Amino acid sequence: MMKKVLLVLTMLFAVLCIVGGGYVILHDGRVNTGYAVIPMLFALVSMQGYRMIGKNEK
Repeated sequence: MMKKVLLVLTMLFAVLCIVGGGYVILHDGRVNTGYAVIPMLFALVSMQGYRMIGKNEK
């Protein structure tokens, strides 16, 4: 169950990162780049959790 939740969170945060990057590009970099960086940080953390659970199941 937790593995599926982490996978969904990873995909959600990755999409938010892409949308945030598009928002920054759309506004010629005048907005804070945190709109793309913070979701990617959460995506990387949840992806690492997903991988750790996968290794523990073997």
